[in-house]
Amino acid sequence: MDITNKKILVCDDSVLARKQLLDAVKEIAEGGTFIEGKNGIDAVELYKSEKPDLVFLDIVMPEKDGTTALAEIKEFDSEAVIIIVSSVGTQDQLKKAIQLGAKDFIQKPFEKNQIREIIELRLGGK
Repeated sequence: MDITNKKILVCDDSVLARKQLLDAVKEIAEGGTFIEGKNGIDAVELYKSEKPDLVFLDIVMPEKDGTTALAEIKEFDSEAVIIIVSSVGTQDQLKKAIQLGAKDFIQKPFEKNQIREIIELRLGGK
């Protein structure tokens, strides 16, 4: 699917998890700009500087966790489209993320069709 002129931010402290998600996104969506962050501080700074159309955000990260980063991004831009991607997501963390404005949640390990559905739904690609 073509997502030319769209930006996607992938933020995860695990290099492997970040690479797997980016590889899946790039396989599904072509023409976009892909941005990587390694912690919640990166997520907030990169969101403010790059203003991505879609954010995939881990919850458990060093320096600033995903729910804190989510809250700060939503405070900066209430329309931000943030998808939580986490293996550790307890019910409480997931509930908090949704309350803070996360649009969806993907459990690791994820399936490529989950990523495809999110991109189609959130970016309108086909």
